[in-house]
Amino acid sequence: MPLTVEEIAGIHAYWRAANYLSVGQIYLRNNPLLRRPLTVGDIKPRLLGHFGTTPGLNFVYVHLNRIIKARRLSMLLITGPGHGAPGILANTFLEGSYSETYPNIQQDADGLKLFFKQFSWPYGIPSHCAANVPGSINEGGELGYSLVHAYGAAFDNPHLVVPCIVGDGEAETGTLATSWHSNKFLNPVTDGTVLPILHLNGYKIANPTVLARIPQEELEQLFRGYGYTPYTVEGDDPEVMHRKMAETLDRIFDHITAIRADAASQYPPQRPAWPMLILRTPKGWTGPHMVDGKQVEGTWRSHQVPLDEVRSNPEHLTLLEEWLRSYKPEELFDNRGCPVPQLLNLAPKGDLRMSVNPSANGGELLKPLVLPDFRDYAVKCNVPCATNEVSATKILGDYLRDVIRYNAGNRNFRIFGPDETASNRLQDVYQATPKQWEGELLPVDENLAADGRVLEVLSENLCQGWLEGYLLTGRHGFFSCYEAFIHIIDSMFNQHAKWLKACKELPWRKPIASLTYLLSSHVWRQDHNGFSHQDPGFIDHVANKQSEVTRIYFPPDANCLLSVGDHCLRSRNYINLIIAGKQPAHTYLNMDEAVRHCTEGLGIWAWASTCAPEEKPDVILACAGDVPTMEALAAVTVLRNWAPALKIRFVNIVDLFTLETPGEHPHGIDDENFERIFDQESPIVMAFHGYPTVVHKLTYKRRNHASFHVHGFRGEGTTTTPFDMTVLNQIDRFSLALDCVRYALPEDYDRVRQLHSEKMQEHKLYVAEHGEDMPEVRDWKWTS
Repeated sequence: MPLTVEEIAGIHAYWRAANYLSVGQIYLRNNPLLRRPLTVGDIKPRLLGHFGTTPGLNFVYVHLNRIIKARRLSMLLITGPGHGAPGILANTFLEGSYSETYPNIQQDADGLKLFFKQFSWPYGIPSHCAANVPGSINEGGELGYSLVHAYGAAFDNPHLVVPCIVGDGEAETGTLATSWHSNKFLNPVTDGTVLPILHLNGYKIANPTVLARIPQEELEQLFRGYGYTPYTVEGDDPEVMHRKMAETLDRIFDHITAIRADAASQYPPQRPAWPMLILRTPKGWTGPHMVDGKQVEGTWRSHQVPLDEVRSNPEHLTLLEEWLRSYKPEELFDNRGCPVPQLLNLAPKGDLRMSVNPSANGGELLKPLVLPDFRDYAVKCNVPCATNEVSATKILGDYLRDVIRYNAGNRNFRIFGPDETASNRLQDVYQATPKQWEGELLPVDENLAADGRVLEVLSENLCQGWLEGYLLTGRHGFFSCYEAFIHIIDSMFNQHAKWLKACKELPWRKPIASLTYLLSSHVWRQDHNGFSHQDPGFIDHVANKQSEVTRIYFPPDANCLLSVGDHCLRSRNYINLIIAGKQPAHTYLNMDEAVRHCTEGLGIWAWASTCAPEEKPDVILACAGDVPTMEALAAVTVLRNWAPALKIRFVNIVDLFTLETPGEHPHGIDDENFERIFDQESPIVMAFHGYPTVVHKLTYKRRNHASFHVHGFRGEGTTTTPFDMTVLNQIDRFSLALDCVRYALPEDYDRVRQLHSEKMQEHKLYVAEHGEDMPEVRDWKWTS
């Protein structure tokens, strides 16, 4: 039914209150209720904030509140406009959830003063919807991730509605532009509802936006092409706009109800044309229309701080006071500074408030995964390399298959990847679940269904964003990707790492499941792909982040990968990076040994050393990574011939951060134990999966840092054999052996260098002639 005049007046009053609180946060430090004329002392010395998008956010928020109350919906709002926090914070204050979360800021005059002052203030809160904002799961500082997070939140949440406000500036980013295709993966029966709201106010910081400047018909055709049913609300007269918005949202939610009813009556459900809303309002709506003779409202000038000389220009101060008083705060707040009962009664109550929706604090909903015993999947290994070579990721795939089976009833675990689940040898998961696909199915298709636990799309951005939204709302997931191309989501990783760090400082944010990457198809095994697929630089990127958030693991074989994988799925509030090859490889440790080794993070492999653990070595040969481990072990066998008297201590590193000092990373081992493994006198030759500088960075505070001589990726790559790739980067067994002699037996260096040169020549001639590695390399196995 159409809204009554009284209902329109109530909605408009609530919107005015939210707008007043938004402007107050940007400008005021004192006099929050305007009980006297404004003075310079009332104004913040640093004006930081964004007003341009805020009235539109407030407008959407108040109308969604009406829908929640009318239909008793569980609704999680995600906002994309980057610095729209003043609007969202204003609404959390009006709903009372802000005072519940932060008891020092109550709904009174003193609370308002603190609420205003903290915004964009040293040691206060930022101008975007960071982790400190109740109801937020989306870091707003960097644009592009709102819609993909919304879909991630909706997967396996059939009773959740996720409206997502997409700013028209944000809509120009690559991730957001791709996110519109997420509707092809949303099951109308088992998943929740996402309502995209494209807010077109016409401008970015200093330029018009693309979608706001194309004809309306073209815009609607674009979204119909994406598979949506577009609805439009446009205007600038508040009373007319309130009526239009209410009527349109009623039609949209009737449409959603019909979609879900139709889907429940058929199997498999057909992909619907979900509704989306196009909202056009002026930039800086309700703000000053003209400033210094130039139009502000409806232009890019209203984007940040429309009045930026308030402390130095009396005319600006007068304009600000007129602007604030235009919202009539005396009608909205009583003498104590509390919102009047009319406003308090308009907001939903309890968990129906969007700012306290349980999904917005996913740790509150998190249920531990039911995990099989990873030891049951162990590769038998009585003697290193005695069994047939196996694909470590294939073994992990067997384990993940049963993780899916064990948690099928809970529907709280998914695997994400860009078209690479089978390529990375995890294909056994399809024995437990298909891939979710809501599009057209053809007879030749395999492992596709309307309801699956694997989500694949050839966009690392979507996979990352879906997984983040899924984790942030209380579920578990796993991301498998090619190593070289995980760089595509570097910035998304940055933002999630920052979010987790911020959450650790907020007691009310409960821990969520860790984000775990498995990077396979890695730099050292790109036999046919070549240089384009060869880059281990994501390790550097992760290693640079906060130590309380990041973990990096290099399991050397299948049993270690099982142990590490199980550990990561049990962890909370971390980003775990696992790097493991998919090609058949040797197994070195039995399961008990693997668990012990992974628990310690690094250790001496006495069986691979040529001296007793307590004996002083001539050289320490260390390694981190599966191929580096194999090459380092092979280097020991080479040195038996080249320098049989050399005393070698062999060290393998699973947890990279054990190299760092405890003061820099919680996994760092203390100096005493570090020097027990890496003594101060012996040279250390290390084979490392990634760029050598990472190891030097992590060990620079160790007293024997200068003893480390690290071999790793040197940026040399091409389409070649596996061993030739190590030769190009001088991480091969022969180069490692040569360096051991260089630093431990310098008197033998010239002789061994000649042996090395001869072996390199033999290798290159063989590869050029046969197109594969020499039999002694290809068929190498460890021998005692």
